[in-house]
Order: sequence, then structure tokens, then C-alpha cells
Amino acid sequence: MTDNEAILRCQDGDRDAFRYLVEQYKDVLFGTAVLMTGNRAVAEEQVQEALLSAWRGIRGFRRGNPVKPWLMRILVNAVLAQQRRRTIETVRFNGNGQEEPDYDNPNPAETLDALENRLELRRAIAGLSPDHRRVVALRYFAGLTVPEVARALGVREGTVKSRLHRALAILRQQLEESGLETPTPSGRSSTGSEGG
Repeated sequence: MTDNEAILRCQDGDRDAFRYLVEQYKDVLFGTAVLMTGNRAVAEEQVQEALLSAWRGIRGFRRGNPVKPWLMRILVNAVLAQQRRRTIETVRFNGNGQEEPDYDNPNPAETLDALENRLELRRAIAGLSPDHRRVVALRYFAGLTVPEVARALGVREGTVKSRLHRALAILRQQLEESGLETPTPSGRSSTGSEGG
């Protein structure tokens, strides 16, 4: 089944088709929500809220449009609404069971280094402002293009590019200060310009 077929069936009330969409996008939604909120429990609640909203609004979805940016927009709105309702203290990743080592890796030292690097990157991302954290999560974790991020956040593409540029500069500085290599998300050069 394709996303378009699933949407058509969902618009006719087919819950199994919606389960298909949930299976396709739940991991990227959850990961994005964790990066945006800094809290796994809150992220899980927000993903559930976003999926419930998506089901309620599925009849208004314009066929032929990509599903992922639409779901991301709903998720962003859910997170922002929740943040407006109450103040959230950002929980920084501290490694207490948040990450598990790769047990298939035969070299324990490499596994520990990789785990420490991931935790340091997550700490750095958690330290970004909410606006910067959102664009980084949507662009690099969710894999949205700059125009899709702009639509998901309801801002102009120039705003997204500016926020990405600033966020990556902050991350580079923080990671260099901690002695880690500067990441190149999705294989992009950390010094290149952010395009569509």
C-alpha cells in the first residue's frame, strides 16, 4: 500500500489504513518529538496527540500532497500547544538508560566512544533554543527539506535557513569545546550552505 492509497482509504474511515501510516511514520515522529521536547515521556504523549489529531483531520488532507510534512506540522502544533499550556523544563539527556550500546560492535571501546559522542550531541541539541531545536530536528532527524520545514513550522524558508545556520554554528562551537568532531548531518558538509 502506498501513502496515497492509505490516505484514500483513511478518508473512507478505514482504521487499518491509518495503522499503516502510523507504522510508517511513528519512529520519525517520536524521534523528532524527543529532540523538540527533550523528554521521552512528553514526546510519546505529543506523538499520540498528533496522531489522534491526524485521524480526526484526515478527511481534510489534500490527496497527492506528501504525508510526512503534514504529520510533522501536526506534531509541531501539538508540541507548541502543550508548551503554551504549561512551562516545560527541558530535561537534558544524561545517559540513564536513554541510549544502549551497539552490542553487535566487536570493539567495546568504539561502542563506548560512539555512545559518548551521541550523548554529547544530544546534550548540545537539548541546549539549543526551542526554535533552533525544532528546525534541527525537522531538517536532520525527520529529513524534511527546507521548504517542508518552513511549511511544518508555518514560517518562511529564509527563517528556516537562518535558524539552521545559527543552530549549526552553536552546535559546532559546543562540540568543538567538548573536543568532539563537528557532525555533518545527513552527509552534508557542516560548512556548506543550507539549501532545499
